[in-house]
Amino acid sequence: MSKWPVKTLKEVCTAFQYGSSSKSESKGEIPVLRMGNLQDGEIIWGDLKFSSDLDEIKKYQLVKNDVLFNRTNSAELVGKAALFNGARPAIHAGYLIRVQTNSELLNATYLNYFLNCATTRAHGFSVMSKSVNQANINASKLKEYKIPVPPLSEQERIVAILDEAFESIATAIAHTERKLHNARELFQSTLQSTFQKIGEDWPETTLGEICKFTGGSQPPKSEFHKDPAPERVRLIQIRDYKSDKHIVYVDKDKVRRFCSTDDVMIGRYGPPIFQILRGLEGAYNVALIKAIPDERRISKDFLAAFLRTPAMYAYVEKASSRAAGQSGVNKNALNPYPIHLPSLHMQNLVVAKLDMISDETHQLEQLYQKQLNSYAELKQSLLHQAFSGKL
Repeated sequence: MSKWPVKTLKEVCTAFQYGSSSKSESKGEIPVLRMGNLQDGEIIWGDLKFSSDLDEIKKYQLVKNDVLFNRTNSAELVGKAALFNGARPAIHAGYLIRVQTNSELLNATYLNYFLNCATTRAHGFSVMSKSVNQANINASKLKEYKIPVPPLSEQERIVAILDEAFESIATAIAHTERKLHNARELFQSTLQSTFQKIGEDWPETTLGEICKFTGGSQPPKSEFHKDPAPERVRLIQIRDYKSDKHIVYVDKDKVRRFCSTDDVMIGRYGPPIFQILRGLEGAYNVALIKAIPDERRISKDFLAAFLRTPAMYAYVEKASSRAAGQSGVNKNALNPYPIHLPSLHMQNLVVAKLDMISDETHQLEQLYQKQLNSYAELKQSLLHQAFSGKL
């Protein structure tokens, strides 16, 4: 345990300023940094919004070594922070707090590392205010955060060690992420090439000739139930294929569209649009389309594999963006898309081959993701050591 004095942030910082609440624009004089621009302790200069309001710019323009604190976000993300290094002029949005340190007492980079430490984030979780899908840590609570304050020379030594270590970890992460990307790209390439190697016994037809696309129904929320019952059925939404956190039920007699676990479902809206989803049973809502194949000619598994090809996705994305008033998948655009059909026996062989490659890809993804998780744990271990006086 360190013997450094512990101070509240209000004792070692000189300013806590909420950002601009004015509406930002897609173009303008200066970027407006928002909560999405704070990633892993750094500012990410992507997906920017802008302001040309000179009064706002004068009031909120950031200076080098400002620390930005995300005061409002989901419970998992609220409390993240990033150091502004002055790379380009910017102001900050209202969901962020600009923190300025007393440079004679506290190194700004040291503070940024401290705010992103798991122990500090856990403290934030304990003091945050929560509402539906949102959490908040206001400036008053932030000012009361307690931070170990060694001499500036020691802070600078810690920062130098962490900077060097985190740079090496970032290189390793980038290398692993490239391998993860390449594994996924290899499967997508194999998937696409499988349907391009067309034999003479693969006659051409269209999706509309061998498949029917049926949209779901949408009961009002007033008819949703949290608990199952014999007379109820689960209402399936796109997000349910990733998580069971939002399960709802409706009376069976209030819905008309049903799906089983082996049905091929299409996510109509995104991002990303046109997700091919399977594995749930119930009634499906308007955000989903059920692909109903003529199983005398095409199997559900073969259809699902074909719909997942990159060429199919590119076609749907383009067709959807062209459709007037259509913000998601235009199901009518699916009907004329060409498909070559081998025999059902050959379809089964194709699916078996793709399943084997998919399993191998999934194993690689798990391996690479495990490596990425270990790097994240290493970073937090280093931060814990740093603020415990053990680095």
